[in-house]
Amino acid sequence: MRIFKYLIGIWTAIAVYSIFSFLSGPNSISSYNQLLLEREKQIANLNELEIINEELEKERNNLLFDYDTLMVHARQIGYAQEDERFIRIVGLENIKTAPIITGKVYLVREADYISDKKIKITALCSGLIVFSFFLMLDLVEFTTSRLNKTGNSREYGV
Repeated sequence: MRIFKYLIGIWTAIAVYSIFSFLSGPNSISSYNQLLLEREKQIANLNELEIINEELEKERNNLLFDYDTLMVHARQIGYAQEDERFIRIVGLENIKTAPIITGKVYLVREADYISDKKIKITALCSGLIVFSFFLMLDLVEFTTSRLNKTGNSREYGV
C-alpha cells in the first residue's frame, strides 16, 4: 500500500501531460480550431480571387474579340492609327486607366500552441512535486512513529 502513494506522482505526470497535450499542444483542440479559422479565411480569399479572375477574363475576352474595345484601350495607353492626329489641350490631364486589381496576398498565421518539450517539463515537475510531497509525508510519519516508540521526544527537538 505504501508504494501506491509514490505511483500517484507518476499518474499525476501522465495526467498533466495528457491534459496539456489535448488542450494546448501541437495537435490539440485549440490548434485545430485555429487551423479551421485560417481555412475559412483562405476560402474567403479564394472566392474573392475567383471574382477578380472572372472580371479579368471578361476584360481579356473583350480585348481579344471586340475591335472597338481594343481601339479604346489602345488610345488610352497612347496608340493611334496612321491617319489620326492628336490635339493637345493644355490644362487637361491624361486619361489614366484604373489599376488592375489582382487580389491580395494572404499570409497564413502560425498556430499558437505550447511546445511538446514544455509540456513534458511541466508534467515531470508536477509529478516530482507530488512524489516529494508523499515522500515528505512518509518521512514525517516515520519520524513521529519512531519518537513515539522511543518515548524520547526531547532528543529530537519535538
